[in-house]
Amino acid sequence: MQRSLLLLSLLFMMVSSAVGQEPGMGPGVEWQRYTVKDEEFSVTLPLFPMMRTSQGTRKSDGKARVERYLKTSFDGISYYIEAFENPEPKQSLEQFVDELRLTGLYDPATKRQFTINGFNGIEYSSGKKSFRAMVQLVATEKHLYRFIALGAGAERSGPKEFFSSIKLGKEPDGVEVSDYTGEWIYTGREVDVKARLLTKPEPSYTAEARKNEISGTVVLKVIFAKTGQVTNIRTVSGLPYGLTDQAIKAAKKIKFTPAMKNGQPVSMWMQLEYNFSL
Repeated sequence: MQRSLLLLSLLFMMVSSAVGQEPGMGPGVEWQRYTVKDEEFSVTLPLFPMMRTSQGTRKSDGKARVERYLKTSFDGISYYIEAFENPEPKQSLEQFVDELRLTGLYDPATKRQFTINGFNGIEYSSGKKSFRAMVQLVATEKHLYRFIALGAGAERSGPKEFFSSIKLGKEPDGVEVSDYTGEWIYTGREVDVKARLLTKPEPSYTAEARKNEISGTVVLKVIFAKTGQVTNIRTVSGLPYGLTDQAIKAAKKIKFTPAMKNGQPVSMWMQLEYNFSL
């Protein structure tokens, strides 16, 4: 029997939800539609998003506006929704795009115009095979939105589900998301220095699993906490006869140096995969 920790990559998550399952995302992971009070959008996501609301200012004229940032991540792909209030005098979609200065990450040659529920939008993609990114920007009556999917597998069906699910209008449906009031959990792309593994113990293969010739992969979502502990362990994909429990026990024994942001240790979501084979 060979046991190895195959993958340790960024991921954050809060709770799982329900709409169509995506191949390659693991059994039991379902998508659900989410919205935010006083906003004009809804979208489906693989996991419940974290959200932060703040008071910002528009770069062009200093006008005060409400800004909201939602994020979740799964299967190596991060999903972001950025919502900006659009006070008078309203910004056009093109002005919004210019303000964001998208050049560098996105290829101007990939620009595509579209409409969603009668509202105009502009799409860009990175065009890079090593790291894919796609963004859709739309203007509604009262808001400007940026929807982003990025990661090594951004061309797969997850981002397609994400972008095709976007609905715009005055009364969007979905599970209502509120501001996250706990400790903010970061992804690898948001920190200055990622968490660094020191030791990664391997799980044991149980006698019952060996007897029944069970093999496969246990996938866990965890937080590498700023305290140096592995917390909030949740099973994405498990195996019977005690193999999931063995993977969880091994994850709890991982030693690491916490991620850093602005010179301070911070907590970071991670995805762990443990492979079991006879």
